[in-house]
This record gives sequence, C-alpha cells and structure tokens, in this order.
Amino acid sequence: MRQIPIERVLIAALGGEGGGVLAGWLVSCARESGRAVQATSVPGVAQRTGATSYYLEWTAEPVDNADAPTFAMSPVPACVDVVVASESLEAARMLERGFVTPDLTCLIASTSRVYTTAEKMHMVDGRLDDSLIHTLTQTLAREAILMDMESIRKAHQTAISAVLFGAMSGANVLPWSVEACEAVITASGKGVAASLAGFHAARQRALDAKNAVAVEQSVSPAQLKLAEVCALGEARCLDYQDAAYATEYRGLVSQACASQAMSDELTAAWTEGARHLALWMCYEDLIRVADLKTKPERIARIRAEAQARDGQLVRVTEHFKPGIEEIASVLPQRLGRLLIQKTSKRQKKKFQFGLHVRSTSLWGYLMLRGLARMRPLRRRSLRYHEEATARHAWWDAMRELAPKSPTFGLALASLPQVLKGYGDTQKRGRENYDRLWRTCVEPALTASEGLDAAGKNLDEAIKATLSNPDAHVAPSPQSQPIRWFKQVPN
Repeated sequence: MRQIPIERVLIAALGGEGGGVLAGWLVSCARESGRAVQATSVPGVAQRTGATSYYLEWTAEPVDNADAPTFAMSPVPACVDVVVASESLEAARMLERGFVTPDLTCLIASTSRVYTTAEKMHMVDGRLDDSLIHTLTQTLAREAILMDMESIRKAHQTAISAVLFGAMSGANVLPWSVEACEAVITASGKGVAASLAGFHAARQRALDAKNAVAVEQSVSPAQLKLAEVCALGEARCLDYQDAAYATEYRGLVSQACASQAMSDELTAAWTEGARHLALWMCYEDLIRVADLKTKPERIARIRAEAQARDGQLVRVTEHFKPGIEEIASVLPQRLGRLLIQKTSKRQKKKFQFGLHVRSTSLWGYLMLRGLARMRPLRRRSLRYHEEATARHAWWDAMRELAPKSPTFGLALASLPQVLKGYGDTQKRGRENYDRLWRTCVEPALTASEGLDAAGKNLDEAIKATLSNPDAHVAPSPQSQPIRWFKQVPN
C-alpha cells in the first residue's frame, strides 16, 4: 500500500471569531475536491475569552475512500504545514508550543491584538512588545504572511473567519481553486456578500505580501519607531490644545534628537522620553475630561456598544466627584492657590461633591462643552504652571544625562510613570516623584561616573514604587484634640 502525503493545518482562534466556520469551509472544499479529510477541535481557556484550536488533515491528492489514510487527532510539534492565527498573541502561542518550524511551516497571522487581563491590570504600560513577536515569526517560520486582519474585518463588516480563509487562499496553501472557496462561502447562505468582500480583500493582501520585493531600508527600526512616536505625540498635543502646542512638542523632541549618529540604545531612550513627554504635556484635567466626554466619536461608540438603532434614544449619565484641588487646578495661578489656602485652613475633612450630568441632554452637553471651551485659558492655570515646571526640569535632565548614559536616560524617561490619577492618587504620585528625583536624579546630575549603575538603581526604584505606591509615602499627620485628666491619687 503506497503512502499518501498528508497536509496538516492548525487554526488558532479566539472564541466567537468563527474558527469553527472556517474549519467547516475547509472540510467542504477538501471533500468537493475528492480528498479525504478530518477535522478536530480542542476548546481551551484564555485570559481574554475562549481559545479554540482547530486541527485539520487532508490528503495532498484526491483518493478513494478505500485508500483514505488514518489521520491524527491532534497536532504534533514540528509536523504542521500551515498555522493560521487570528491574533498576534495566538501566533506567539503557536510558536511557543513548537508548531512553527523554519523548514516546514507557513505562518499566516494577524498583527492585531486583543489584550490579556494581565496586560490591562498593569499599573503602567503592561502590553507585550509586538516587535518581539514579529521578529520571532520572521525567524521561526519558513514563510510568514502577516496582516491586520481586524481592520479588514471591520472595513467589510464580516467575521474574521472569512478574512482568514482569504489569507490562506492568497498564500497558496490551499490545493483547490478560488472558485471552490467562493462556492462554499455562497453555500453557507449567511452574510455572503460581506464574507466574499472580506475574503477577496485578505486574499489580495496575502498576494501582495508574497509578491512584495524586500527593499533595504537606510533607516533603522529604532529610528522608525522614534518617528512614529513623535508623529503620534504631535497629533495628541494638537487634539489636546492647539497647533502651537504641537509645534512646541515637535521642537523639544527635534532639539533633543538633533544628532543623526545615535545608537539604538540612545534612540530607544529618546523614544520612551518622547512618549512620556507627550503624555505629560497632555495631562488630564477637568477641561480635557469634558472635551473627551462630548466627542462625537465617543457618542457613536456608546451607541454601537448599546446596539442602538437609528431613531432610538440613548441616555448617558456622567458621574463626577471633583474636589477643591481639581477646581483650583483650572483656575489662574493666584486664584487657585488662594482657594486652596483658604479651604485648607477651614476644612477638617477633604471637600468633594458628586455630580451626575446627563451628557446627552441639551443642558448637560452645553455645560460640558462650555467647560471644554476653556482650553485657551489652560496655559494660565495653576495645574499647567506646576506641570510645566516639573516637566521642563525632567526634560533638561534627559538632554544632559541621556547622551552620557543611554541606560540612565531610558530609566529617567520612564520616571513620569509614577504621576497618575487625581485627588489622593495624584498627590501620592507627586510625593513619590519628588522622592525619586531627590534620591536618584539630582545626584546623577552632578556625578561624573557610574551613571549606568545609577540608571539601573533608578529603574529598580521606579518599579518598586509602581508595585507599591504607598510604601514610601509617609502618612499625613492628623490633628488630635488634647484631653486633660485629673491625677488619680495613689
């Protein structure tokens, strides 16, 4: 009995993405082409939603039922021809388990991400580095075809199963024609037009990826990342304040990165610094919150999440609890300081009041838009003055220390991470920032050597502070009444 070659396909998809539909389409195509086929699925649990792996085997050529081989029930590492992943981290999971090998496997994966619970719970930026996953896919796979499948799915309002199907067809890993793929999609009878549109868009994207000619880049990936962060930061500052504010941000970054002969380590430090500079310049105050809550795209997103149809009313109630500090922060410097001084002397407890504002009503919307219109006055506010003073000192230290020690520069770039929140959280962050500045940054400004070691110490101190922000903050003294007691005689 002759040995019949078998093709093995592994599909990694999240729950609700239509992985089972894709597996059914592949089985139907294989049967219509006269091939023996078997499909199995293994449901699993992921930190985002259910993760199911679909494993298919079919003969490389048409066979009779009597000659059909015995198929495996589950994939074996280093023995899979095609791995398909609907999300970047699912592709990394397949790489980790050894299903992708340089001499055999064609990897077809999406570059989009669905963040895990651990990534969302992190105190700062807990996202995994997508560049590492990209490097691994290019290194460990015989051929890697990557595309943003989520954007294709959204553009054509279809399920990602159709996009995956089209990518497999464009990658030439299916032993049947495009017409056979179209036929099984049409036979499904549900969302045919959208599925076909997504199928052909992904197929063309895969064809372009296979036929693309590699162009040698004169700019390093680190410099491209820096340019991307600068562009995003400039757009954020423009949306936050005005064109002059965006120009100021671009000028600060351009002056700091004027040298064209920067190492990758120094470029990484300035990339992190440019990111935190944009975030610091766009701190969230009452004006920013009011602007964000009344943006048309936010209202459209809420309506989409509520699945509201045209003509249906959606009521949105915003919950605010501002205190004296939040109100004083948007006032002019002298007036804001005076308000804080007067209230701190008179009040024994922290003053806060709750507000429930319906942003979808005429009165609520106009009130929030009126607050957002105070944007031109922001530069005169107390909060802006305090933030700008600390930010300029930090950026000047970056410009002085980063060229001397990229290690210290990278740690110093992440120092603003401890500043976050509002109210007591913001106060605690300022105290931690001042402590780290005094103990780690000020000594480095006068040191002539040992900056690399100091940078490692600063990085460890920042991580320790983020893991337990209350550990190094002394509790504020509480006033206690004096009680007099008569002396008890012996």
